Amino acid sequence: MKRFLPLIAAIATLSVFSAEKKPNVLLICVDDLRPELACFGVDYIQSPHIDSLAAQGRAFARHYVQAPTCGASRNALLMGRYGGDDNSALFVRSEELGEDGLAHPPSMPAWFRQHGYQTVSVGKVSHHPGGLGGPDWDDAAILEMPNAWDRHILKSGPWQHPRGWMHGLANGEIRFDANDMDVMQALDGPDAIYPDGTNTDEAIKQLDKIAKDDQPFFLAFGILRPHLPFGAPAKYLELYKNTTLPKIVHPEKPTGRTTWHRSGEFYKYNRWGKDPNTDAEFSIEVRKHYAACVSYADAQVGKIVDRLEALGLRDDTIIVLWGDHGWHLGEHSIWGKHALFEESLLSPLIVSYPGIPNAGAITDAIVESVDIFPTLAELAHLPTPDYASGVSVVPLLKEPDAQGHNAYGYFKGGQTVRTDTHRLIVHEDGYLELYDHTTPEGETKNIAAAQPELAQTLLARINWRLGN
Repeated sequence: MKRFLPLIAAIATLSVFSAEKKPNVLLICVDDLRPELACFGVDYIQSPHIDSLAAQGRAFARHYVQAPTCGASRNALLMGRYGGDDNSALFVRSEELGEDGLAHPPSMPAWFRQHGYQTVSVGKVSHHPGGLGGPDWDDAAILEMPNAWDRHILKSGPWQHPRGWMHGLANGEIRFDANDMDVMQALDGPDAIYPDGTNTDEAIKQLDKIAKDDQPFFLAFGILRPHLPFGAPAKYLELYKNTTLPKIVHPEKPTGRTTWHRSGEFYKYNRWGKDPNTDAEFSIEVRKHYAACVSYADAQVGKIVDRLEALGLRDDTIIVLWGDHGWHLGEHSIWGKHALFEESLLSPLIVSYPGIPNAGAITDAIVESVDIFPTLAELAHLPTPDYASGVSVVPLLKEPDAQGHNAYGYFKGGQTVRTDTHRLIVHEDGYLELYDHTTPEGETKNIAAAQPELAQTLLARINWRLGN
């Protein structure tokens, strides 16, 4: 795999933090979050806390993840490297230990830990909430990320164990057979009746604890919603009671060969015999429940940032909010992720810290999840890991109109590149999909046969970048 040249000629590190006093890092990971937020220009979603972060930092309107599934995407984020295209990616890596017992190369939290940081994870940061293996994801002998965390925590509460918490609904309901669990739910009660409420309480406790130390911290806080099933307290669904949702763009099932799939993760839940692809009223209901989960997740962001400010730590902390991938809400007749279309790979990224130039400006430059590790290393005055696939986006934090770079992704043998104007997808057997994003058809008209030279040029970039 090749590394990019710098986005811009070398410049001084953009940071208000001194090398002597290292900044804290708060990494907020949100599951299945589309970049449909007010700070990205979508006016019907109510996300005031995430919007506030964006107003105080830099929102990346074209941030692409490496893979449209949780484990592989989080592997790319936490390693800063391409590789591993399924949910076992970090567990596979954890088995590759050197003679000194350390996993090589070090993950992002391990890198910060090696450079004097206290590292703590709460919730779903790696694929398994709490970072353990075993049937119920609670076997302390099986670590998803060895040597990465001083503490890696998931308080299951009434959901019994991390696996139950991950697929839980209100008041301790856990998934045994997805056919018997409702795909969406909204019950009256406080935030803690759903899994994220108790998780946020624990994250605040951990923040209070590490705030008492002089050691800089790297706190990763993983928010579950809006992951399936779509369950959130009823007060968040009430926000959308009278909301008129926009029409779904390109809702038809693609013709020809694509990475389209049957939305198995969504359809395995109880849907009361309804199908959002054929029932317009049910489609709207599903989308409103998803929106309610987004607002519920946004409230958890508000709680942790409010506590950071109350502790007097906001001015000493870099905050990164990252979505692990996108989610189709009917586009291409898909309800889920797991495709190599735009909706699966585009996700929100916000970087916020005091003194950032042009605070609140959005950048349209293309960046990738693998860029986050070298970016945080540079902002914290740490050495940049030479094994990172990505590059620091510090130039874009200084100037939102700076140059970005192509984004690469992969899933189930397929690979893709997204440029400013096009997306190429190559299947495992060499079949090509080429889409022109400057046209209204977007990712509904495959032009690979009509523009073979462009398709081959982009294919060569994939092969060079992903090491084929």
